[in-house]
Amino acid sequence: MAALKYAGLDDTDSEDELPSGWEERTTKDGWVYYANHEELKTQWEHPKTGKRRRVAGDLPYGWEQETDENGQVFFVDHINKRTTYLDPRLAFTVEDCPEKPSSRQRYDGNSSAMEILQGRDLTGKVIIVTGANSGIGFEAAKSFALHGAHVILACRNRTRAGEATSLILEEWHKAKVEAMTLDLASLRSVQEFAEAFKSKNLPLHMLICNAALLAQPWHLTEDGLESTFQVCHLGHFYLVQLLQEVLRRSAPARVIVVSSESHRFTNIVDSSDKVALKLLSPPKEEYWSMLAYNRAKLCNILFSNELNRRLSPHGVTSNALHPGNVMYTSIHRSWWLLSIIFYLSRPFTKSMKLGNRSPSLST
Repeated sequence: MAALKYAGLDDTDSEDELPSGWEERTTKDGWVYYANHEELKTQWEHPKTGKRRRVAGDLPYGWEQETDENGQVFFVDHINKRTTYLDPRLAFTVEDCPEKPSSRQRYDGNSSAMEILQGRDLTGKVIIVTGANSGIGFEAAKSFALHGAHVILACRNRTRAGEATSLILEEWHKAKVEAMTLDLASLRSVQEFAEAFKSKNLPLHMLICNAALLAQPWHLTEDGLESTFQVCHLGHFYLVQLLQEVLRRSAPARVIVVSSESHRFTNIVDSSDKVALKLLSPPKEEYWSMLAYNRAKLCNILFSNELNRRLSPHGVTSNALHPGNVMYTSIHRSWWLLSIIFYLSRPFTKSMKLGNRSPSLST
């Protein structure tokens, strides 16, 4: 033994062996974390090496990942009919990048929502996403659901919302996702949605105001307002007001308003420097669809800023975001010219998966 010790080959523990009282676990998306049972704490870094690791590859044949009532991941071996909290892939973990980039360099325009949420457990969080049956709303809803959140798809078309829900459940059958009817072109529908949600007695940790209209012909809603203005802004404004108390009781909570850089190309004040309702909901002869959209997006930002000023002292923050330039989604479907422009620019713009990854959704 003395000779072995002198040669540096004495019987020592491997650097990857955990100290007494520590346990290795995994998250739903494959990141390894470490639980200290003596100090009752968890951490991402290995207690000896300080390295971060993740499991590689799929589960072995016959194994399935489940989540218990406390949100803890466990694994079912259907062949041998046993369960364990130990991921069978832990023997094949790979090391994460040892160099930790700064927060300013961590994400860029090519980062997806799944990458930003990697390693996060949203179990117990309740999130509403409007317009979530397609586009970036669907990608955001899916990303949240696959990380454990209870996600409500608030959509005008219940059939399409149900199809979107099924697609998410196909990826993870344990996902907590449901569809509810919300027509932002009807203030009555907005009120009914809010009442239906409140009847569930759920908290609300995040409300994502995503639904929008673009390049629509002039049309008045049942409330007598121009449809682009009501769907893109006023309907969301009313929804937030109706759910404001739920958000405050659920603090920390947040409201995310999907706006656009196009807000810079308009204004909503008249010659006397006052906000003019005629500009927000113009008559048919003064209507231009793109200008109506730009004005609604400007309202989004003004609303988000004021909402944050009023509610942040109560633990509810509000952020507005621009999802990306000429994002290829179905929002342009009502105008053939925009459809051509979007199609031609598609190779040079963001996909829907990249467009829903704003850091304000994850911090």
